Amino acid sequence: MNDRINNAAYACGRDPETIRLVAVSKTIPADMVREAINAGVIILGENYIQEAREKINELSAFPVSWHFIGHLQTNKAKYAVRLFDLIHTIDSLKLARELNKQAKKINKIQQIMIQINISMESSKSGVYEQNSLSLIRDISCLQNLSIRGLMTMPPFFNSPEKARPYFSALRELRDKIKKEAIQNVSMEELSMGMTGDFEVAIEEGATLVRIGTAVFGKRN
Repeated sequence: MNDRINNAAYACGRDPETIRLVAVSKTIPADMVREAINAGVIILGENYIQEAREKINELSAFPVSWHFIGHLQTNKAKYAVRLFDLIHTIDSLKLARELNKQAKKINKIQQIMIQINISMESSKSGVYEQNSLSLIRDISCLQNLSIRGLMTMPPFFNSPEKARPYFSALRELRDKIKKEAIQNVSMEELSMGMTGDFEVAIEEGATLVRIGTAVFGKRN
């Protein structure tokens, strides 16, 4: 997997060190995750709080970073801040405020990313592009949160090239927000690209690629 990421980076003139693999371990048992860690995986992505909590406890001896990449309900915020180093899927001020409140209780600055619904699909979570800057300005005032960048999920296509316009749109939005130089907001990270389209995402600037099937095989 790392070879494919490195090759995609070199092909578009990027330093492979600027791209990190998030191995998506949702529904994957802890023993398989342990094998992946032993093979070199250092970031794991989970979608469900309850499942993640059990897995993180079981694998607590390993020095890995856990990212939350699923839809987060406000009532699960207190667990999320205890379990995860980076939460990719913030899309409302209400959720951000609750995370901030819970992070403050444990004296933590929680790193987050803003999920953008770049395709404007009603079935997907995420803030619409036109509302993203005002949301980021509002969240930037919350002292126990640190915005690290943007995340998106394009529509599903059989051809990776069809996802390219959505990845480039996210990069352009990132650049626009970066120019605003908002305090407490860093736009270093772009979380985009999965097993079927991550090479194209890398060409368009992805720094975090969320890959499950190509790491763990097909899920049951």
